[in-house]
Amino acid sequence: MFVDKVNITVRAGNGGNGVVSFHREKYVTNGGPDGGDGGRGGSIILRADPNMSTLMDFRYKRKYVAQNGSDGSGKRCSGRDGEDLVIRVPVGTLVRDTATGGIIKDLCDSEPFVVAKGGLGGWGNQHFATPTRQAPRFAKSGLNGEYREITLELKLLADVGLVGFPNVGKSTLLSVVSKAHPKIANYHFTTLYPKLGVVYAAEGSSFVMADIPGIIEGASEGAGLGHDFLRHVDRCRLLIHVVDVSGSEGRDPIADFEAINAELESYSPELAKRPQIVAANKCDMVYDPELRDKFREYITGRGYTLFEISAATHQGVRELVNETARQLTTLPPIAVFEPDYVEVMPEIASIDDLNITHEGNVWSVEGEWLEHLVRNINFSDYESRMYFDRSLRNSGLYDKLEQMGIEEGDTVRMYNLDFEYWR
Repeated sequence: MFVDKVNITVRAGNGGNGVVSFHREKYVTNGGPDGGDGGRGGSIILRADPNMSTLMDFRYKRKYVAQNGSDGSGKRCSGRDGEDLVIRVPVGTLVRDTATGGIIKDLCDSEPFVVAKGGLGGWGNQHFATPTRQAPRFAKSGLNGEYREITLELKLLADVGLVGFPNVGKSTLLSVVSKAHPKIANYHFTTLYPKLGVVYAAEGSSFVMADIPGIIEGASEGAGLGHDFLRHVDRCRLLIHVVDVSGSEGRDPIADFEAINAELESYSPELAKRPQIVAANKCDMVYDPELRDKFREYITGRGYTLFEISAATHQGVRELVNETARQLTTLPPIAVFEPDYVEVMPEIASIDDLNITHEGNVWSVEGEWLEHLVRNINFSDYESRMYFDRSLRNSGLYDKLEQMGIEEGDTVRMYNLDFEYWR
């Protein structure tokens, strides 16, 4: 079964908890705190696998959870990090946010993508010792891993897409020009899902061709199979529009040609503007030469490149392949969809929602909003740090701390982050 769209949930592992522990050794008094930190939770990683061609693996398993980090232990020993969970998907899979439909990532290469980050481990009590608090009896819990509901949508990576009504010879053409073996039969909707084939045009020249299941009128609104598979021509740089000019089914090839283009326009105006080569197929069994001649005049008059072929007898096929390869050299590469998903940061309803405690000159601040903010900031990047500072200032946190009596140079502690406070 060909599956090209699924919804799944992913949950990264939680960070391990820090531990409260004190050094104990014979003849050593007041050994001090030595509680270790918790390990980082495992992340959820997506990796494109060229050996996969469908999302069938996700049909029955929809929930993926990474391993939690281990808790720390005494003697300053940190807990083990949780193991990352790597999920393999076909090349060309779009990762979308299920709620908004925004594109998170287009997996067109072998680079792994972290879709859900594991939570950081909590600090052990070794971090909380001060000159006035030499035996801290508390530690920090690990942060929760990220949770996401995502949609995986496969858009095949193909240079050329074969489009046209059912039973016009698209599968036969693919089998002739490549080593693909699609099902071929003399009835409509023989092809139930897209097929790919590599076409070798000449020495050092090849391209990928996709046979898209037959499109009918109303496909863009869900009729037939076209609605499900039109997405697979989104990336194609060039379309070969296969039309049956034999008249064997009593159809008008001009009407068929315009009907398919209308469906492409309804689905995506950009797709309708994609370059097309028209392949007038079944020329070896023409019942009405006048109908064929009328179609030829109509297509050439519209400025399209026309090839009269017979996929079954290989007539004109080599010329079609050569022209396809030539046009591809002038076209831009396969489209890669840019991410447009903007993560919605949780808003702080009130500054009172944050838990603020202090001991001496150390001020600890915690809260769900703040945890999410800290987890999503790259503190090695200047702009990210500036965004973090603006978020804290705009939330009113600094004003609240000043009302509570914070002084310049005091330490502000937010989970596993410490910084000095300056106005």
